[in-house]
Amino acid sequence: METLLPALRPPSEGPVDPAALMPGARETWLEVGFGGGEHMAAQAAARPQVLVLGAEPFLNGVASALRHVDEAGLKNVRIHDGDARDLMSRLPDSCLDRLFVLFPDPWQKARHHKRRLVSPAFADEAARLLKPGGRLRLATDWADYADQMLKVLLAEPRFDWPARSAADWREAPADHVRTRYEAKRLGDCEPVWLDFVRRPD
Repeated sequence: METLLPALRPPSEGPVDPAALMPGARETWLEVGFGGGEHMAAQAAARPQVLVLGAEPFLNGVASALRHVDEAGLKNVRIHDGDARDLMSRLPDSCLDRLFVLFPDPWQKARHHKRRLVSPAFADEAARLLKPGGRLRLATDWADYADQMLKVLLAEPRFDWPARSAADWREAPADHVRTRYEAKRLGDCEPVWLDFVRRPD
């Protein structure tokens, strides 16, 4: 934590320029709330020419992700140890090629639903950050949160939902990396996968 994290941490204040974090990167991806970091690290290992940004506020998750990064010798990961919304607000328009939000905190009680990450404000910010043709992947194992995610993103005119059959949301995408959290099946339904595409302006 004391040596590796400072080298991987984006600037804590002011604008964050992905091109400065990894000059020459072919794409920039962001994972919001990376948990233990398994998915983020595996995606980065498979695509060393892609800058993979991750944001996670919980210390244990950050420590786990750093272990994955260190063990794999990854050079293309940068970690924001804080609220993803802070990092997102400081990124430039149309800078992301992919954005992942996998199994965010469901805030199960109805009175806490307003704390859920996926909201109209989040959809607006995701649309700002993604390039035309960029992809947003949401996943949850809570049925009412899946309904909320779909309602919010379908109401955002800058996104398309290209699903054509139930398999598109019931089956994990081919490039998905299974995580320990996902394997625990803590929700009230099978995982729901929602992939959206940023429309051209």
